[in-house]
Amino acid sequence: MSKILNSKMVFPIKLISVFLITSAIVLEIWNIYTPFNNETTSNSLNIVFWIGRFALFSHFLEAIIATFYANSRNRIPLQYGIYTFFVGTIGLLELFRKEDINVES
Repeated sequence: MSKILNSKMVFPIKLISVFLITSAIVLEIWNIYTPFNNETTSNSLNIVFWIGRFALFSHFLEAIIATFYANSRNRIPLQYGIYTFFVGTIGLLELFRKEDINVES
């Protein structure tokens, strides 16, 4: 696990993840907004919407796990939950790593 977090690829993955999750949120808002204005979205975008929904759902589950784990370890749960929602699995790995470092000390 420490090899992953010490990699040079962590920061770019975090940036890309924040961008893609934010894009998925915007696409969902747009998809909800269009029927209210008698507009339609292209059927070819359905796969994009489903991939975005899957990513949002999985990041939401990771955020819930991070929130409960941080709360049980006397950390700031909302901060870790939001961070993990946008960053994804790397946020969970960082939270678990901080716990490992504290246990070893």
